[in-house]
Amino acid sequence: MDAPAADPAPFDIAARVLHRDGMMLVIDKPAGLAVHKGPKGGETLADHLDALRFGLPAAPELAHRLDKDTSGCLVLGRHRKALADLGRAFADGTVGKTYMAVVRGVPAEGRGRIELKLSKRSPTRGWWMAVDPKGQEAISEWEKIAEGEGFAVLALSPLTGRTHQLRVHLDAIGHPILGDSIYGGASRLPGGPILHLHSRRVVIPQKKGREPIEARAPLPPHMRATLERAGFDPAALEALADAAVFTRRAGSA
Repeated sequence: MDAPAADPAPFDIAARVLHRDGMMLVIDKPAGLAVHKGPKGGETLADHLDALRFGLPAAPELAHRLDKDTSGCLVLGRHRKALADLGRAFADGTVGKTYMAVVRGVPAEGRGRIELKLSKRSPTRGWWMAVDPKGQEAISEWEKIAEGEGFAVLALSPLTGRTHQLRVHLDAIGHPILGDSIYGGASRLPGGPILHLHSRRVVIPQKKGREPIEARAPLPPHMRATLERAGFDPAALEALADAAVFTRRAGSA
């Protein structure tokens, strides 16, 4: 007689903390975990925030957002003033953000800048975006750090913070992200490819005279597996992404 299956290990959000100080936390959000409750319910990051109080009276709150299927660096403010300061830094474009993505096809150039305005496709589905000349400004930069048979690995930086910006921009230039079921045509059936988009690095400015806060999140298992099958060393690609240099949005510090 087979032994009963063991219960899955509980999700340990505290083990995913990349940086912690009195003002903020940076955590490594796993792919597949939504940051907010949605109409379909289910587990979200909000269910775990109380475990990140670390002695403070209130749980931390989101300073920005990541898509449910995007993994990596997510910044949380630990109190009201911290949230206000972090919110301004993200809005002003002074937070450095580096993402890694595996995309379909190989861009002809080594790097590029995408300036395509975006707007909502539907008033009832606010997360569903499209390129629209009358939409909001959206600017992304990318650098090719590896290529294989029919795919490339890019380091990217969204200089603006629109919903699904990198996903829509890459699809618009003919290089959708592997596993993107919304914009890239990937299967939505269970067992299909997972979105290959990862928030690798954040650099958060501090007051004058203080070094910026920098945090890095390792590539998630599904992206590591894809790259290793293709013969790449994920750690080497992480280093190349970290070394990529991007500009800042006009008017930012």
